[in-house]
Amino acid sequence: MIGMAEIQLTDKEIEAATEVLKSGALRQGKHCEAFEVEFAEKVGAKYAVTSANGSSALHLFYMGMTDLERGDEVLVPGYTFIATASMPAYHGVKPVFVDVHPNTYLMDLDHAESLITERTKAISPVHLFGNPCDIDAITAFARKHGLKILWDAAQAHGASYKDKDVGGFDDAVSYSFYPSKNMFVGEGGITCTNDEDLAKNMRFMRSHGQTGKYYHTMLGLNYRMTDVEAAIGREQLKRLDDMVAIRRRNGKMLNEALADIPGVTPQQVTEGGEHAYHLYCPLINADEFGCDHEALAAGLQERGVQNGIHYPRGLHQQPIFEEMFGKVSLPVCESLSTEIIAIPVHHGLTESDIEQVIEAIKDCQKSSASLKAA
Repeated sequence: MIGMAEIQLTDKEIEAATEVLKSGALRQGKHCEAFEVEFAEKVGAKYAVTSANGSSALHLFYMGMTDLERGDEVLVPGYTFIATASMPAYHGVKPVFVDVHPNTYLMDLDHAESLITERTKAISPVHLFGNPCDIDAITAFARKHGLKILWDAAQAHGASYKDKDVGGFDDAVSYSFYPSKNMFVGEGGITCTNDEDLAKNMRFMRSHGQTGKYYHTMLGLNYRMTDVEAAIGREQLKRLDDMVAIRRRNGKMLNEALADIPGVTPQQVTEGGEHAYHLYCPLINADEFGCDHEALAAGLQERGVQNGIHYPRGLHQQPIFEEMFGKVSLPVCESLSTEIIAIPVHHGLTESDIEQVIEAIKDCQKSSASLKAA
């Protein structure tokens, strides 16, 4: 079976975690501090703040932005993982759902423009599946409207825009180290920023608002990463470039092969961007391909190729958000959810594995054509 993710730790990563376990110093400590410095340097940011997971990395931004108030609004894409919207909502900031472009699957700024109100205070674009946003356009949009920017790079470790890592841009960039991600430590997150005050506030907030030993000047949470995870992260950071290079090779192979298959349209890479290929998610036109994405998913599974539907519905269609904010229509998000499929692209795959994936897709199409002919 060709899987969707590669979560095998190297001997060095296992050794680093083992040393921490043997030391007994398991909590946030010297490895977390070193990981923050090394990660910030890698992406070109001034500061980085580790946290318990990717969701907490997002939440810390809202907690650390002292000028955000309950009832303020943040623009978020309607097609992404729920944490992009649930974290501001949990903090009392209303997520306003924006439709996305049908080719890149990234936030549509024309639609975002129509949603601006006097309460709009921030925007949270997502580098979806590792495809970087048009950072220049979004930055100009944010500055025009006086918005803070929280870039969600949970799926974009190693992605770049105009030869600059996506992690070095203002105002903040959040990452996840969940096992399926390009970098994986088990559970963990990090938020990068060039704003010293924001970094300081996030550090306080991740440890119960403690600004001195048993001295709490604000309400916070326990969002600390452990040194076990940070030790793995430090070692894994050394091989991030190699892992992403393999993902890009695999993505290129898939792009070239699928271009010749009717009804399959890969995600369009943003101009000036380099995709990190956390996921490879083409669209399947049922009429042209011969079957819909769900039938293709079942066919690939039968042929030993794991896959997924990312995502089967837009955030605006999630029951909790319909209950909280009412129903809205986002036509592109709704269309994507009926055509998209995620197929393996990760760094653990060989060129032979990718060829097997391609052949499985072709075989599924042939089988569909045969059934229709019969």
